[in-house]
Amino acid sequence: MRILVVLICSLALVSVAVGAKKEEKKSQPKKQAQTAQRTVQPTRATGGGASGKKASTATYHGQNTQKAHTATAADYRQKGKKNETSTAVNQGQKGKKAQTSNAAYQTQKGKKNQTLNQAQTGKAARGGEVTRRGKATEATTATTIRKTAKGKTAQGKPLKPQHFNLAKQPNTAKAPPVKFQQGRRIQGSQNWQGQQYTVFRNYKSEWHDQNWWRGHYRNNITFVFGSPYYWNAGYWFPAWGYRPNAYYAWDGPIYGYNRLPPDQVIANVQTALQQQGYYRGQVDGLIGPLTRGAIADYQRDHGLYTTSTIDRPTLQSLGMT
Repeated sequence: MRILVVLICSLALVSVAVGAKKEEKKSQPKKQAQTAQRTVQPTRATGGGASGKKASTATYHGQNTQKAHTATAADYRQKGKKNETSTAVNQGQKGKKAQTSNAAYQTQKGKKNQTLNQAQTGKAARGGEVTRRGKATEATTATTIRKTAKGKTAQGKPLKPQHFNLAKQPNTAKAPPVKFQQGRRIQGSQNWQGQQYTVFRNYKSEWHDQNWWRGHYRNNITFVFGSPYYWNAGYWFPAWGYRPNAYYAWDGPIYGYNRLPPDQVIANVQTALQQQGYYRGQVDGLIGPLTRGAIADYQRDHGLYTTSTIDRPTLQSLGMT
């Protein structure tokens, strides 16, 4: 019995072993087919072996190339933006510079044109042409005449005194009357040094009646435009109060050039200043604002004290004494 059992077991084992081998043989073709399919699929995808490597390499390079193109395009865009920005900035700076330079050029051109117009205006005035800029023309002409004629009279012979036929009544519109101020002194005279200016430093306005003036100055009184002047120390002075309503265009001394009366002295000085381009008014024998201004300009130009009236140093400079 034991032997039979052993045999049956041995046969069973043998049959099991044979069945296992058969199953292994059956499973091997399936495994080989699966392996072949797995091998074929990557081969088809990559081209197999060396071609697969080439394909993957090409894919890699393609990806890198696309990345490179993308990066390059991005760089170009950034560079383009930078260039556009820098170009815009440069254009803006150039525009500002151009505007600034144009503005400066226009300003300089305007100044040159203005100077040229002024010069042409002066030339036209000297030539006798009529211009619209009357005041500027007069000032330019007067300055030109002063520069041209300055010093000619002093270098020549002394001017001989002339007698002028003057109006009997003063033109108060051009030479308005001054008002009397008791004890008034000449402004600035305290700074005028020298014996020739003593009369200006000592002068002060005084009001006296007719009897007082006649008692002190007797025959040294003359009348100009109906108003009395008295003679003292080589100068004519207004005799305030001799006639309460007397007319005076100037309250101060007037040098008695060649012992001429005040109106004739003034007329001779006006003529001399006309010849040198300082006085452009009418020769009327009145020492009004226009005449005093011309005298002051002459005195400043010739280094004299600006007394704004007729004094001995001014007449000497004019060549009249």
